[in-house]
Amino acid sequence: MNYGKYVFAQLTSFLPQRVFDTFVAKYLGNKYVKHFTCWNQLLCMVFGQLTNRDSLRDLIVVIEAHNQKTYHLGFGKTVTRSNLAKANETRNSKIFEEYAYHLIDLARQKLVNDAFEIKGKVYAFDSTTIDLCLSVFWWAKFRKTKGGIKLHTLYDVSTQIPAFIHITEASMHDCNAMDVIPYESNAYYIFDRAYVDFSRLYKITNLSAFFVVRSKSNLKFKRMYSKKINGKSGVKCDQIGKLSGFYTSQHYPDKLRRIKFYDNESKRNFVFLTNNTDLTAEQIAFLYKNRWQVELFFKWIKQHLKIKSFWGTS
Repeated sequence: MNYGKYVFAQLTSFLPQRVFDTFVAKYLGNKYVKHFTCWNQLLCMVFGQLTNRDSLRDLIVVIEAHNQKTYHLGFGKTVTRSNLAKANETRNSKIFEEYAYHLIDLARQKLVNDAFEIKGKVYAFDSTTIDLCLSVFWWAKFRKTKGGIKLHTLYDVSTQIPAFIHITEASMHDCNAMDVIPYESNAYYIFDRAYVDFSRLYKITNLSAFFVVRSKSNLKFKRMYSKKINGKSGVKCDQIGKLSGFYTSQHYPDKLRRIKFYDNESKRNFVFLTNNTDLTAEQIAFLYKNRWQVELFFKWIKQHLKIKSFWGTS
């Protein structure tokens, strides 16, 4: 007879419990708690995700079927639906959010990709809308008869792991989420043209970071001089200049680099703006091409994440 650990206990043994306890102590998560601690709550939610449970009731039915094993699985002595629902509603979500970011940092350290063409940290930032039922999630206001939330994601291109996630109402404009991005010096940030906000882009420059953004068609740009280009690579022009618009020149007073690139695959012209002058024009186009990885990440979430229904409404 096998007296070893259960498979679920072996999987959760990789989770650093001492780090989790520091976040619990920080937000007083176990204050006035006798039996069902935050760690028990976390393991119950992980078990429900791995076993693809549809609701809290479904999860409790499965746990009660293995009542004699709950202690060895890490769920505690007794788990009831009322205790789990109350814990999900009242306990500070920052405990699990900061713990998730800690696990993400560990995963990114193990998946460092030194073979990526651009040296340094490369991030792609974009958002996707998740539709919700407005009658159930009354707080997720989007339109008169439709609810939803917007998932703003800072995606690490080299490791293919999201580094930062910010959830807002679906009605929030994309460029407003640029204010909460934890910028790093000497890192590259890739944006679509929905994020063309020169006051926020100038903030990135002041933080000694780099950005690559697709330009809008109504951009007012005054060329100062041009760089030599390789016409065979698809680069049409590589210019250094300043913004000539009345407000845009005040929001971004420094020089900008404007690159026009023709993509043979899509048969389209792309115009990029960047504050980086060291990389070649081909490398700037390569950076923007890798922005598509965050779109593939959103597609993967919506197709493969095993959550058929939310376990709460708050």
